Amino acid sequence: MPGPRAKQHAAKKSKSKSVAVLLNAGPALPPALQPRSLSSLDELSADDWDEVVRVMCDHLKIPDLTKRSGLKKVYNNFDDIYKRIDDLFSTHAGNQIIRGGVVAIYAKMSADSILRNLLFQKSLLAKILPLVEKDNSRHLALRALTTVTHHGGTDIRKEITLHAPTIVKVLQDNPDDLHAAEFAISSLAHAVTASIDEPQRPAAKYIKALQLSTLLPLVLDFVAKPGASLQLLHHALEFCGHLTQHCTQECLAYPAVIDFLIASIRSPDLHSRFYALGAVIRLHKSASDPEILFNDPGALMTAMQRGLPDHLAELIVDYGTARCESTLTLRSVAEYQKAMIECLHHRDLYKLGLALAELIPRNEFSINEGGFQAVNQSTGRSEFISGGLPFTMWADALPLCAKEIRQRRRSTEEDLADMLDLKFLVIRSRIPEAIALAKKSIERNPKFPYFYYIMTLGTDLEEALRYAKKGLKIKNATPFIHNVLLSRAVEIAGNLAICRMQESTIGDRKWEEGQALLSSALDDAQIYLAKAPPDTRHRKSVLYWYIALTLADRGPELSTDLRELDQYVDQLKIADQFYAVFGVDPPMSQLRQAQVTIFSRYRSAAQTWGHIVARLDSTSIDHEHVVQRDRPEDQLAAWLHDFRHRNGDDIDDDLPEKSSHPKWSTNPAELHKCSWCGNPSAVLRKCGGCEKARYCDASCQKSAWSEHKKVCKPRPTPAT
Repeated sequence: MPGPRAKQHAAKKSKSKSVAVLLNAGPALPPALQPRSLSSLDELSADDWDEVVRVMCDHLKIPDLTKRSGLKKVYNNFDDIYKRIDDLFSTHAGNQIIRGGVVAIYAKMSADSILRNLLFQKSLLAKILPLVEKDNSRHLALRALTTVTHHGGTDIRKEITLHAPTIVKVLQDNPDDLHAAEFAISSLAHAVTASIDEPQRPAAKYIKALQLSTLLPLVLDFVAKPGASLQLLHHALEFCGHLTQHCTQECLAYPAVIDFLIASIRSPDLHSRFYALGAVIRLHKSASDPEILFNDPGALMTAMQRGLPDHLAELIVDYGTARCESTLTLRSVAEYQKAMIECLHHRDLYKLGLALAELIPRNEFSINEGGFQAVNQSTGRSEFISGGLPFTMWADALPLCAKEIRQRRRSTEEDLADMLDLKFLVIRSRIPEAIALAKKSIERNPKFPYFYYIMTLGTDLEEALRYAKKGLKIKNATPFIHNVLLSRAVEIAGNLAICRMQESTIGDRKWEEGQALLSSALDDAQIYLAKAPPDTRHRKSVLYWYIALTLADRGPELSTDLRELDQYVDQLKIADQFYAVFGVDPPMSQLRQAQVTIFSRYRSAAQTWGHIVARLDSTSIDHEHVVQRDRPEDQLAAWLHDFRHRNGDDIDDDLPEKSSHPKWSTNPAELHKCSWCGNPSAVLRKCGGCEKARYCDASCQKSAWSEHKKVCKPRPTPAT
C-alpha cells in the first residue's frame, strides 16, 4: 500500500520523465552549433579559426578543454588523444587550415602545465614555428606561441629564445603587420624572462639567437608606429627591460633603447615607471664601483689640518662642528689609540673593553685595524708587535675584552660584551655569525639599538628592514646609530619597492606592499636629509635613492628639465666635494651611474618618446584590447580565453590572464605599515581589540600598548 509520500515520489518521477521528454523533443540546434564533418573544413577559410577548432575537436572526440575535468581526461588518455591529433596533423601536410587548428588545440592544452610539458617533449614548437611563416596562419601561430610562452616553464621559454631568428624574420618581412608584431614581441618578452633576465650570466647562445643588433631597432620601430596597441607597448618595455643587466653593450650600442626606458619613467602608469627605473639601474650593475666601507683617518686628519673650503666649513659650523662625522671620527680614533696605549701599561682588558664599548656606537670608523709597530733590527722593516699583550692586531682585542667583561657577571654589561663581539665579527666580514648573535642579544634585551644596526647588514632584506624600523623606535640610540638605521631603511625599502612594483599586479598584495615600501623610503629619506650631518658618508646613497624614487613616484608631474630636483642634485655636489677634500674619489656606484644617465638624457628622451609612453596606462589596457569575435584574428583569442563555464567547473590555477600587466589600486599605503615602528608590510597582524591598528609582531604590539590602549575600542557587534 503506498505510503504518505508516494504521491510526492510519483510526482517527482513524472516530472523527471516530462523533462526528459521535453529535452528529447526540443527544437534542433542552430546550424552554427550542429556537428559538422571534417570535410566541411574545405568550405572554411583562415578567417574562421573559431569554427575550425570546434569542428576538429568534435571530429577527434577531444574532451572539453575549457573544463578541469576535460583536461584531466586528456592527461589520463594523453598518448591516445595525442596520437589522434598528431596523425591528423601528419596526414595533412599541405592543409594549413587543419594544421593551424591542431596548433590551436595544442595551445589550449598548454594552459595546463603538465600537458604543456608533455606537448613540449613531443616537439610542439616544431609544429607551431612553420605556421608562423605562412600568411594565412601567421596570427594563429603567433597567438599560440604567445600562449605557450605566457604559461611556459623555464625550459620552454629558453627553447623559444633559441628560435628567435624565425620571429625576427617575421618582423622584418611584415613591417606593417601590427597584430603579428604584438604577438611576436609578447612571445619574446615572456621568453627572455627565463633565458636572459636571471641572476647569473646567461649562456651566449641565447644572446646570439636574439640578434639584438637587428631585433632592437625592429621592436622600437613597431613601438613608434601609429596604431601600436597597449599590449605591444607594454611588452616592448618588458622586453627591453629584461636585457639591460646581461646585454648591456647591446643596449648601449642602440641608444634609442635607453631613451625609451628613460622616457617610460614619465609614463602615467606607476608600474611602467618603476619597471623602467629598475631597468636603467640594472644597466650599470656590471661596471659599478663598490661603496667605500672605511675612511682613512690619516687622510681625514690631513684635510682637517689643511682646512676645509669656506662653503664646506660653513656647513660644518652651521650644523655643529662637534656633531659632524669628520669631527667624531677624528676624536674617536684619537681616543681609540689612547685606550690602546693605556692598556699597554695597565694590561686591564676589562677596562679596555669598557672604553671600546663607549666608542663603537659613536662612529662607524671608531674601531679599526691597527697595532703597535717596531722596527725589526734584523730586517730593518717595521712590524706589528704585541707588546706583551694577548693580541697583536688591535681589533683582535675585541673578543678578549668581551670575554673579560662576561667573567665579571654584571648583567648591566652583558650588552656591552655582545657589542664588542659583534664589532669584531663585522670587521672580519663574518656577517652571518654577527646576525645570529644579534638575534640572541635582541631576545635578551630588545632595547639596545646597536643590535638592530647589525641586523640591517643581513642578506634577508625584509628582515633587515623590519629591524631597522624597530631600531628607530628606540629612544636611547646615539645619533650615529639612529642615522645609519635611517639610511639602511631608505636603501632597503627603496630596493624592495622597485622589486615589488615590478613583480606585482595592481591591486594584489605585492602592489600594496610596494606602495607602502615606497612611502616608507621617501619619508625616511626626507628625515635623514634634514637631520644627518652634511659630511656623513651615507648622505650620497640616501640622495641617490631619494632622487631615483622621486623620479618614478612623480613621473609626468616633473618638468623635462627636472628642476624640481635641483636642490638634491646640489646636495650631491656638496657630498662629492666632502669626499674629495677627505682624499676619497666618489665611487661610481650603480645608482650614481643610473642618475647620471637619466639626467643627461631625460629631456631628449621625453621629446622623442613622450607622446608614445604617455599611452602606457595599465588602467586602460584591457579596454583597448578587448577581444572582438567578429575580427578574424581575435576569434581564436576568444576561444583561448574562454575559461569560465557552467557548473562552476573553471580552471582557476592555470588561467591564461587576459593581460599580465597591472591595474591601478587606490588602497592606501598606510594600511600596510606597522602602527608602532612603521615597517611596511602586507602581512601585518591586526589588533584583536579595535582591528584597526596593525603590528609586525607581539613585540611591536607590546611596545605600542601604553599609547594605543587610550584609543583602542572594540568594534561594535553588528545588530542581529
